[in-house]
Amino acid sequence: MPGDALHSDEEEIRAIIRRQFASLTWTESAARGWGDFADDFLADAKLHPAARPARPITVADFVERMRGLSQTTLKTFQQEVLGVELRIFGNIALASVAGQVTENDSDTSRSVEMLLLVKSEGRWQIAAQAWDKASDANPLPDELVSGATSR
Repeated sequence: MPGDALHSDEEEIRAIIRRQFASLTWTESAARGWGDFADDFLADAKLHPAARPARPITVADFVERMRGLSQTTLKTFQQEVLGVELRIFGNIALASVAGQVTENDSDTSRSVEMLLLVKSEGRWQIAAQAWDKASDANPLPDELVSGATSR
């Protein structure tokens, strides 16, 4: 039975990751999923964008920033999951996600996002999330892009 529970937890976390990427994907004619995005976080969760120096922001502030951009300069935003690595121990988990973003149908970038998740009252939620952009000097890890999964 423990293996079944671990598999169920893994599937639930992978569903959260898919929902996160889908909720922040839009075109000029497709709706954004702001509520779906915010609902996956604990109430006091912090996000840590790639910009340095690090300045954590709330989920509400992040959503408001993205909403404003979607109504002005960021008309399309497409995200794709390239690979996921999970580490699950009891009611805590760490997900490393390689992703690709295309902004305004032309500017493409890649990044790695790290999500700290906790399971409480039978539900997994994101407690914190941080990300950093990939570059020639900081390429995506091969094992993450290949989709390898660890437990």
